[in-house]
Amino acid sequence: MLTLLVIVKLISEIALMCLFGRWVLGLLAGAGREQNLFYQVLDIAARPFLRVTRFVAPGAVLDRHVPLVAFLLLGFAWLLVTLWRIQICVEIGVDLCR
Repeated sequence: MLTLLVIVKLISEIALMCLFGRWVLGLLAGAGREQNLFYQVLDIAARPFLRVTRFVAPGAVLDRHVPLVAFLLLGFAWLLVTLWRIQICVEIGVDLCR
């Protein structure tokens, strides 16, 4: 169970970093961000999470807000998994969690 929590936490951390990097690079690159190679790589890495968010989010959420909703959902998932992992580590002992 602990291994599954670590995997979910790692995937959410990678997705959060991709979405954050995509946002920052979009700010820096401006209108030409679609031609930027690094933006394209981050977009490809974040695309599965954006699709899942678009599927889960209600239709009232605008397409331009989907990355923000995905970031918030992933952040919430990361927080829950982290708290769950802490709870398990306290129960079984910190030495076994390493």
